[in-house]
Amino acid sequence: MFMFDVETLGVDSNSVVLSAGLVHFEPGKNQSYQDLLDNACYVKFKAKEQIDFAFPLYHNIQSKLNVVFDFELPILRKLFSVEEQNNWFHAADKPNLAPFLDAKLVTSSYSSIDSPFHYGKVNHTGYLEISILIETYTNFLKSINCFSDDTFNYDEIEFLEGGIKYKNIKAKHIIFAEGFGLHANPYFNDLPLDGTKGELLIIKAPYLKLDVVIKSSVFILPIGNDLYKVGATYDWIDKTNTPTQAGKDELIEKLSELISCDFEIVKHFAGVRPTVKDRRPLVGTHPIHSQLHVLNGLGTRGVMLGPYRDWETDRKSTRLNSSHLKLSRMPSSA
Repeated sequence: MFMFDVETLGVDSNSVVLSAGLVHFEPGKNQSYQDLLDNACYVKFKAKEQIDFAFPLYHNIQSKLNVVFDFELPILRKLFSVEEQNNWFHAADKPNLAPFLDAKLVTSSYSSIDSPFHYGKVNHTGYLEISILIETYTNFLKSINCFSDDTFNYDEIEFLEGGIKYKNIKAKHIIFAEGFGLHANPYFNDLPLDGTKGELLIIKAPYLKLDVVIKSSVFILPIGNDLYKVGATYDWIDKTNTPTQAGKDELIEKLSELISCDFEIVKHFAGVRPTVKDRRPLVGTHPIHSQLHVLNGLGTRGVMLGPYRDWETDRKSTRLNSSHLKLSRMPSSA
């Protein structure tokens, strides 16, 4: 294996690095029970299988690298009405959702958050400190001479019988996992990768005192030393990595509606998520050059879908075809 850090996806702008890294089921505010079923990534993409594989994999990586980046942390969804409570109970009673939604409401009180209708607890949750994972794993790859910090030049790919050559590297296969940078790839740039810009804040709030993730119109994720990640926005028009005043204002407004204590903005980030409109990842092989493969479109759930090993067994028999490529997709329902 040889890994490249492509310049267009650098650390300063990569949406993966800026990601909160949350691992969770996300029932939305004011959603009906059917919405919970229709929109749950866990229901659509075999959540239990993903969790059973992802968590041990991350733990093994932690042991190998002698670092900690995987943190178990409860996620509490703030409920806003008796109707939302009833929807939560209804959903938690269903077999396919019961492992993930706690049927008992959390009545804990947090001094800076008014929540008279309490919280719904999502089980099997936590977050990955993605920046630590990437930094330590990059250093490991460099130590075994398997990492190049360089701009990838597609024109320098040479196709050999049963493999490829790139500069001084020979390999049987190359996998392009480029995020939104896929649009610059001449072999896969007509895939339906849409991209959704997101913005995050890091705030300092000494009086907030949270030891859980709170999910409402924004999420609040404690990261230590009175610091919290707050996000995120969704922008389907702007495809740049530049933080905007509009995004900042949106986050501040929603956060101010959720908490009553003072806070200071420490950092403001932006990145483009590699999303697909039907939320199904893009996984496949080029129809002409069998040495070239793509892994993309993991959207907002890369930490769940990325380690998943059963891509092949979960593929539909139908393929997405164009004049340049064919692609196997994950199923739309489990």
